[in-house]
Amino acid sequence: MARESIKEMKSWKIIYKEWVPEQQPLRETLLALGNGYLVTRGAVEEARAGGVHYPGTYLACGYNRLKSKVFGRIIENEDLVNWPNWLYLTFRIEDSDWFDLNHVDIQSYHHELDMQKGVLSRQIQFQNKNGHITVLKSRRFVHMGQKNMAALEWEIRPENWSGTVYVRCGLDGSVVNSGVERYRPLNGKHLEILETGRAGEDGIYLHVQTNQSHIRMAQAERVQVFKNNVLLPVSRNMISEDGLVMQELVVTCDKKEAIRIEKIVSIHTSQDHAITEELSRARTMIRRAGQFDELRVQHEKAWERLWHRCNIELSKARKESQPILRLHIFHLLQTASFNSIDMDIGIPSRGWHGEAYRGHIFWDELFVFPFLNLRIPELTRELLLYRYRRLGEARSAASKSGYRGAMYPWQSGSDGREESQEIHLNPKSGKWEPDNTHLQRHVNAAIAYNICQYFESTLDIEFMSYYGVEMLLNIAQFLASLTDFNPSRERFEIHHIVGPDEFHTAYPDSDEPGLNNNAYTNIMTAFVLKNVLEKLRVLAQDRQAELMDMLDVREEDLSRWEHISKKMYVPFHDEGIISQFEGYEQLEELDWNDYRKKYGNIERLDRILRAEGDSPNRYKAGKQADVLMLFYLFSAEELKGILEQLEYDFDPQVMIPRNIHYYVKRSSFGSSLSRLVYSWVLARLDREASWKYFLEALDVDFHDIQGGTTEEGIHLGAMAGTVDMVQRCYTGIEIRDHILWINPALPEELNRIQMRIRYRGHWIRMRFDSDILCVEFEKGYSPEVKIGFREDIYVMSQGDKKVFKL
Repeated sequence: MARESIKEMKSWKIIYKEWVPEQQPLRETLLALGNGYLVTRGAVEEARAGGVHYPGTYLACGYNRLKSKVFGRIIENEDLVNWPNWLYLTFRIEDSDWFDLNHVDIQSYHHELDMQKGVLSRQIQFQNKNGHITVLKSRRFVHMGQKNMAALEWEIRPENWSGTVYVRCGLDGSVVNSGVERYRPLNGKHLEILETGRAGEDGIYLHVQTNQSHIRMAQAERVQVFKNNVLLPVSRNMISEDGLVMQELVVTCDKKEAIRIEKIVSIHTSQDHAITEELSRARTMIRRAGQFDELRVQHEKAWERLWHRCNIELSKARKESQPILRLHIFHLLQTASFNSIDMDIGIPSRGWHGEAYRGHIFWDELFVFPFLNLRIPELTRELLLYRYRRLGEARSAASKSGYRGAMYPWQSGSDGREESQEIHLNPKSGKWEPDNTHLQRHVNAAIAYNICQYFESTLDIEFMSYYGVEMLLNIAQFLASLTDFNPSRERFEIHHIVGPDEFHTAYPDSDEPGLNNNAYTNIMTAFVLKNVLEKLRVLAQDRQAELMDMLDVREEDLSRWEHISKKMYVPFHDEGIISQFEGYEQLEELDWNDYRKKYGNIERLDRILRAEGDSPNRYKAGKQADVLMLFYLFSAEELKGILEQLEYDFDPQVMIPRNIHYYVKRSSFGSSLSRLVYSWVLARLDREASWKYFLEALDVDFHDIQGGTTEEGIHLGAMAGTVDMVQRCYTGIEIRDHILWINPALPEELNRIQMRIRYRGHWIRMRFDSDILCVEFEKGYSPEVKIGFREDIYVMSQGDKKVFKL
């Protein structure tokens, strides 16, 4: 995004002061509004899909599966569905064209997202071809307190004219999935119209259904016109054409006197709880709904409650840092909030903000859950249940592949089967290529890690007893069965997998996909097996026995897991460099300067190389952190303990800097997560470099530094990770051995952080200054907990306060 188009940023607001059509796709993503139930992109209300406009609305986990023919092959994909556009609202003055920003003279423009209130507003003064000057003001929100409600308001003020205005407001069911250019050759028509009609005297409704998953959605709108807060009687006519159902209203306008149009929308689906039928519910709720301002006040109070839990205040940071950090929290909470509880949803890598990656769930919860664990742990629990409910499918997948336990997919959707594509379009070459990224078995270790981290934050023993340990045992069974013992090394190994760095999916010139002994996967396997044994012992003995009997886990299995946790093979080369995978050191070095000179942006180096007829498998070149993910997930003390248990010498002070330097200079930064992870691992070694990467990570979506990817959806893992960078990394917050350790290391550019966190039932206020740390427990009734600062441990509880000198 061109930075000069942003004329003003405030700590709670993102403001655009000019209309720039080519930037609209990006703005639609950044200005999206949602509530954890659905998200609607920040499109202008008067535009239907086409050109720079794409008014998508997405239901959390609202998927549909379709088949497409590619190269003579039938392939099947499950997509996040683009549901009917509820925004549509436009007008024209008599004898003039329908309003279009691209066909009027814009005299002033102000587009504002108020993140504190969750309201998107716009004010435009323009002159049309006939010389009519008009001021248009709009406001809209997706209700955070009532998840099925949304509302928008227009105010039209004639400046130099009086006359008749025609207003069209509707629900557009003609939409298709076409938000990602490379997917457009595939089948994108997911909806079929079931019914349209009137909803009372001032409303209409639209009822649709997906054509495979048979999810039904009903939308009902109520439209009223006011002048001086008095409801006007207007003539209206219902129009239905090609899936778009509209009301056309005729209103008389007087010079300098504004009319106000309220559009209240109720959205219900067949997946909603406690309703008998979605269409009757939508029509009923639209009749019961209050006026725009009444709903807005309730909505803003819901956001006030969320921000009380989730806000982070920065001081002395770069001017943009505070609002961008809040924008990241804002979009995280729009993707998953209290409204998501009991919805059976996961964490999509691109939010519910667009169609990239088809709305699938990968491993991004690894970056999202740490924030939620310390703010809304109830939500983490619910999101973990998404994985539990798909345990049966994961067990079936493992069995079909010849393994025990549960093998979770790299890409997950509605039912938990593997949703990774068989082929993938390379936009550089225009060719469809095989996709072997489904071999990323490390997603299973990520799920296990998330369960353990949730328990450490909450001590939720009921969750562990009923759900958590059962998942852990299944994952342990799978990871253990993935290993083979190499007698020549006297070590366990894992073959034919892919690590987090997706540039490498096979050995050079090999027809067989997969790599051997990816260090990240092997070390995570050792960590998981050790922790599963510990978490099993937390349960009552009879529950332990029940789970072991139910899952056919025997004592010899536990012994083997312990053996693997001490004897996993980890490849090294060049005096302490952890090899990304076995044989990595034999790959060729890439001439980075030559490729940067030739192509400029080489973040997607894999596509560039394949378009040249080459392969990234040949080079020591990474898309994103792989080995360095170990330093992201584990403190130096934790990683040292894991490697020492594996009987490897590991001096963190020497080997961590050496590994970071080695891999950072071999990265193309092809993933939105790259700069985040590099910032994290450098925080204790090079604060200046860490802050530089942190600022770049903040810019990934806001300035779309990957060149057009953000318009397809946010990068939720990167957004959440930057928030957690402030929450845990710079503050040094770490839970270890049932102690909440705090060891701040603020960059010079950041002299204060203020926030509240929730730890084991306590709300704790924290203020980090350049020379002082203040920790204050709010009133409550939770048991005492231990707080660690440097070498000392303190027992604290409700009402306690301590101030430490830094």
